[in-house]
Amino acid sequence: MDHADAATEFDRQVRVLLDHGYPALAGMTEDAFRDLVDPLRAEAVQRSADLAAPTRARVPFVLVVRQSLVPAHDAMAVTALGSRTGFADFDPADIARFTAIDGLDAPDRPAYLAFDVDRGKETLNVSPDDAMPTITGQGRTPITVAEGIAFLTHHPDSLEKNSCYMLAGSRSGDRRVPALWISNRAPKLGWCWAGNRHTWLGIASCAARST
Repeated sequence: MDHADAATEFDRQVRVLLDHGYPALAGMTEDAFRDLVDPLRAEAVQRSADLAAPTRARVPFVLVVRQSLVPAHDAMAVTALGSRTGFADFDPADIARFTAIDGLDAPDRPAYLAFDVDRGKETLNVSPDDAMPTITGQGRTPITVAEGIAFLTHHPDSLEKNSCYMLAGSRSGDRRVPALWISNRAPKLGWCWAGNRHTWLGIASCAARST
């Protein structure tokens, strides 16, 4: 992806968030929201220059909005597959307890970038417990709930039948692992057990995040 393509892709993702009503969800004006995300443009262009163009399974970067700014329930409600609106099968207070795992260095800012995001084809039918050594051995980390929702929001076609993904970068201290899959043709944020494997669920990961 060359610099021009990366800049165009960043601008597209900003427009996606604006069109999905993120400023209002965050309690901000559109100008204030742009002021929040626009400084990330240069980093998106610079760091994705050597990465491949987006595919359904892997994308060079996603623009992430943290749950502290836009809660997962609200963010899922503006996702869609076709005419089917997304939803979260979680109590809002419950999903808020899922935080980044140890060793995952997510930036402490309301919005940031996740780079080289992959939905995890090679971890289909592998449990999160068993997949973690493979992911970390590649110098990657599993993505969080906010990062998974960003992946879905910016690239809805990343969520496909038999190719959905777990968000093992967020845990709440129990054995549950959040996941995104298709339910009644709509995007669903739910959870699975850390020791269970599913032929249709991979463990999504990324190579890096904003500095």
